[in-house]
Amino acid sequence: MKSNLLSNIYNPADLRLLSEAQLSQVAQELRDFIIDVVSVKEGHLGSSLGVIELTIALHYVFNTPDDLLVWDVGHQAYGHKILTERREIFHTNRQLEGISGFPKRSESIYDTFGVGHSSTSISAALGMAIASKLKGDFDKQHIAVIGDASIASGMAFEGLNHAGVTDTNLLVILNDNAIGIDPSVGALKKYLTAVKNGKNPKQNNIIKSLNFDYSGPIDGHDLPALIKELNRLKKIKGPKFLHIVTTKGKGLQQAEENQVKYHAPGKFDASTGELYSKSEENLPPKYQDVFGLTILDLAKKNEKIIGITPAMPSGSSLKFMMDEIPERAFDVGIAEQHAVTLAAGMVTQGMTVYCNIYSTFLQRAYDQVIHDVALQNLPVIFCLDRAGLVGEDGATHHGLFDIAYLRAIPNLIIYAPLNEIALQNILYTAQLGLNHPIAIRYPRGRGVISNWEVENFGHYKKIEIGAATCLKKGTKTAVLSTGTIGNNVIEAINESHNSATIAHYDFSFIKPLDTNALIDVFASFERIITVEDGTVNGGFGSAILEFAASHNFKNTIEVLGIPDKFIEHGTVNQLQQLCKIDVKSLINLFSNDTK
Repeated sequence: MKSNLLSNIYNPADLRLLSEAQLSQVAQELRDFIIDVVSVKEGHLGSSLGVIELTIALHYVFNTPDDLLVWDVGHQAYGHKILTERREIFHTNRQLEGISGFPKRSESIYDTFGVGHSSTSISAALGMAIASKLKGDFDKQHIAVIGDASIASGMAFEGLNHAGVTDTNLLVILNDNAIGIDPSVGALKKYLTAVKNGKNPKQNNIIKSLNFDYSGPIDGHDLPALIKELNRLKKIKGPKFLHIVTTKGKGLQQAEENQVKYHAPGKFDASTGELYSKSEENLPPKYQDVFGLTILDLAKKNEKIIGITPAMPSGSSLKFMMDEIPERAFDVGIAEQHAVTLAAGMVTQGMTVYCNIYSTFLQRAYDQVIHDVALQNLPVIFCLDRAGLVGEDGATHHGLFDIAYLRAIPNLIIYAPLNEIALQNILYTAQLGLNHPIAIRYPRGRGVISNWEVENFGHYKKIEIGAATCLKKGTKTAVLSTGTIGNNVIEAINESHNSATIAHYDFSFIKPLDTNALIDVFASFERIITVEDGTVNGGFGSAILEFAASHNFKNTIEVLGIPDKFIEHGTVNQLQQLCKIDVKSLINLFSNDTK
């Protein structure tokens, strides 16, 4: 029986002690290790399985951590983490106080750059390479690993454009597997397919035209070929580009055959790859499905409706519309800036456009929201999925800043539904015609109404723009909440011993605020508590404080939400507890009503 090689590898220095012939065994053991852990602990699977050979080859050929390796996005970095001093704690991946699911500078000297959003690797690695050159270090290697979906983003092109006119020691490796989370799209994808199939004339090479030393495409699962080519490239100065072809999910049949589902499959049988079935009977719907099914229903009745998503058709559930009305539903690739301005252009021609972007990714298109949409007062309907705490993806993916960064923008309506019925109704109301753009923010995960689709689907009601709702009357304390965190408030009030003294108002509209309701609240209650699942700096609570100051109200105001720090990974409930906006923390707070 062969001895286990991986168990003796603590860091890349140990890996380099092995013969090249032993590396295929390491690759198999590394794959099995990742499958075993992720099958139980969950996480991103297919991406890391697809780059096992590349990961081993990079750490075998290059002198990491002295040579600097940057992974784009980071979904594919599990093998990298295991080979770089984290094998024994890899089981804590994405768990509270465990290691991050993405490369993170504070976690390891081998993680040269923190990543989570796509297309940053080339710019970061180029910055490192220029710095090394300025310091007189001409031997240090700088490697960026980027996928074919990520390289189609504008920022990646900006990095390539600059790198091509530098004389830096930069190697860009294109991991071409024709898929990001969903299948890659666009003209660049078609170009890369032609290159892989040998149908593109060599003189038409885009990368060579940008002044890179281009090689490939080569088989990214052929370890000897990878090692040979990386050793060759290591000796070449200036910007280099290696095109490798891989299979996402390589080594696990189901992950290869169903690459979308096995990107992050949840728990599964490590030996067979079969997913453990979860009963979804009588469960509330996912908010993304409320969006996806509702926009499809509305689009069937309103031919001006268009849906746009930057590379998240499955995650946003726009796929329902893409499957049934493909001519009016667009996946534009990882291109948030383009998505926003594309939507603006369509709106100028009378179309009703739902632009669905995760809250954390809309940060990448902030100027477009201001300059191309709000400044021109174009009624684009932004649907911000994954708003609030998202859980195990952690600091790079929490949607905690959207209220604060959008609230400062003139002309923009901001709405956060209390539940799935409110989400459906605002989606309906928006397509009736608005005078301003609107941002609708809703969380990852499920709603609260189990029979939603059976009893409520399609029974739309028009929402009055700017109106707050008194959900419960009280005598001493008024709790003002916005969005789905209001359901925690409802439960906490119901379980509080002094529930009769507590009033609850749902401020779904963060902008414009219902000033009449606020005047009544400030006149009736001495103690006011605001609750939100976004940053307290500049958020909903700040808006209430500003209102109080402008009207010279002296009431006691307590602002609850996400504190002024980056929140790491853990379950949503664990993170709500840390931020004291979970049900139990709210019960304790409400019970302190001594007025």
